[in-house]
Amino acid sequence: MSVLNAVIAECIHPFLQDMDESATLAINDRSRELIAEGRMIYKFGLGQSPFPVPNRVVEALRLHAPQKDYLPVKGHPRLREAVAAFHRRKDGFQASAEGVIIGPGSKELVFLLQLVFNGEIIVVSPSWVSYVPQAKILGKQITMIQTSFDDQWHLTPERFERFLLERKSRSTKPALMILNYPGNPDGVTLTEDALKKIADLAREHHIVILSDEIYGQLHHQGRHISIARFYPEGTIVSSGLSKWCGAGGWRLGSFTFPPDLKWLMDKMAVVASETYTSVSAPIQFAAIQAFKGGIEIEEYLWQERKILSHLGQACVKILRDANVCVHDPVGGFYFFLDFHNYTDYFHAKGILSSGDLCARLLEETGVALLSGTPFGRPKEEFTARMAYVDFDGATALAAAQVRPVHEPLPDDFLEMYCPKVIRGTQILADWLKK
Repeated sequence: MSVLNAVIAECIHPFLQDMDESATLAINDRSRELIAEGRMIYKFGLGQSPFPVPNRVVEALRLHAPQKDYLPVKGHPRLREAVAAFHRRKDGFQASAEGVIIGPGSKELVFLLQLVFNGEIIVVSPSWVSYVPQAKILGKQITMIQTSFDDQWHLTPERFERFLLERKSRSTKPALMILNYPGNPDGVTLTEDALKKIADLAREHHIVILSDEIYGQLHHQGRHISIARFYPEGTIVSSGLSKWCGAGGWRLGSFTFPPDLKWLMDKMAVVASETYTSVSAPIQFAAIQAFKGGIEIEEYLWQERKILSHLGQACVKILRDANVCVHDPVGGFYFFLDFHNYTDYFHAKGILSSGDLCARLLEETGVALLSGTPFGRPKEEFTARMAYVDFDGATALAAAQVRPVHEPLPDDFLEMYCPKVIRGTQILADWLKK
């Protein structure tokens, strides 16, 4: 290493010294490398929607491709109104266009919010892999609330109350708590009763909530409930196009703020104006059509939900037959698998962490799972996330759409249109059984 490089290497910000690339992107890159080498890989690592963007939304993008002007930092006024109307219609809380900000993906908006919020960040584990790294990049005080399989990997009111009473004795700082449901990495959600009690506790203790509802429209029964209905003055709601609309690569997310927290949004816009300026104009015009909805969008959503529910239930049966602890999926397209029944067996094989488990599984079977560690779980805990999305969503959706929305899928649908997911799940089960 040259003298110059040695000097520059010491200039890396200390918050970044021990950080690596996002685990979800790393497992996807590794899967691609192995596929290029000729390996059969079951890509259950990256959580990307397999479904195509609805035709109506694609046509809107094509129509507005010539749009080249910078749009307002907070987003096009028509899009902000469409997002607000979407939440009023779908989630039942009084959103207004003045409280909406559009960003290049909800991920960037989470980062900006943590940047401008001067206080403690509370994260519920297991959590999406980027909440904590973002907070670390910013040097934030981070507090983790650990959950368990018996909690369905979600915050219970009882656990939250105990945490708040303990916190009251040590801190009076403002706090922002991030909730995500239906959950990534678990595919489970919170009940209405739990949401009401958590809302009451957050209000009593002056906790601001960022409610990440990016998977809300993929609740398999279409029954997502936003905590903003019960704590409207203190809840920021996150949404976007990446999951329910299949447009992850388009990079468009939205945050919706109540009037009492609009000052946070205004400061986020200040930072946005000095960084990304505004979201791509053609994508914003296309997003207007997505958030406005309509019959085509609603049918698309119901068919997505039906496929994901049917596939999820089939995988759960295979996994439980192999003595894996897993909850029934309620929304999204994830399982958070608990392999604690195999602890002694793994130890005997020299598998001492969830990272070891996933590495061995990928090498020996081609099944790519994401270790539980990036989701905030202890290294020695044998947990992992499975994203059951390795199928051709366009073909599956087209096959489902030949039947009425509420008609069940035929018995051979999964073998016909989702064979890699079923086969990969069975390979995982067989590896464990032997």
